[in-house]
Amino acid sequence: MESFKLTRKEMSSLLLSLQGMQRQSPLAILQVAWSNTHGNAEAAGDSMQSLLSLDMPHIIRKLIQGQTFAGFSLQEIADLGHLIEHSNISITSIQNWVKRDFKDLFASIKEGRKYSVNQAALLFMIDDLKCTLDFVSIRTLFDSLFRDRHGGIDPLQVYHAYAGMFEELDANNDQLFDVAGHAAAGGAQDALLEQLVKTTADRTAQGWALSGACRKAVSNCLVIAVLSVQASYLQDIAKRYYTANVFLQFES
Repeated sequence: MESFKLTRKEMSSLLLSLQGMQRQSPLAILQVAWSNTHGNAEAAGDSMQSLLSLDMPHIIRKLIQGQTFAGFSLQEIADLGHLIEHSNISITSIQNWVKRDFKDLFASIKEGRKYSVNQAALLFMIDDLKCTLDFVSIRTLFDSLFRDRHGGIDPLQVYHAYAGMFEELDANNDQLFDVAGHAAAGGAQDALLEQLVKTTADRTAQGWALSGACRKAVSNCLVIAVLSVQASYLQDIAKRYYTANVFLQFES
């Protein structure tokens, strides 16, 4: 059965829409995401058939139907996470993060209460960052970003920023950064890649009302996050090849 997939930028835009920070409705964002991956069907019947065969989680059905948003359950966040490209997020992982590994960040949540769009973004960020950092490092990074040191920066703002950065750096949508001029760089492709990512992060952070030191810290965090997204793609490929290799090891 076909799955509904979203880029990180599309997911962050969806969360912003639910927060009332986007002119587009959640439905409009989902429609654009569908069109981006499936194109414009020549016949309405083709589009209808694709939608009927779609594996669509309940939370997406609720958003399409325009039901009032009052927060997410952990299962709904996990279901949304499954839609993100190259994400391996699971409900078990999310429960462990909320109740154990990052419980201080979710301490205000009472049993049975709903989670906000910012808390959903925080969980999606953890899933990305764990590709390159351990949990102690992620907690340190979050402490530097969200402990009221940078004028009220919130997780969704950061998530949307690095999601947009990744798409800018991957303009041809092949899931790899487009390093312009790499042929002329000789043996310095790695330096060129780092410079490209850092320049993009600096420009993104420049648009926020921050002091110089805070802006530099945010820029560095954006570099870490966008490189983690790139790593998640490579990690996903490696895992798929490993799984295929194990599956195909038939006994002779």
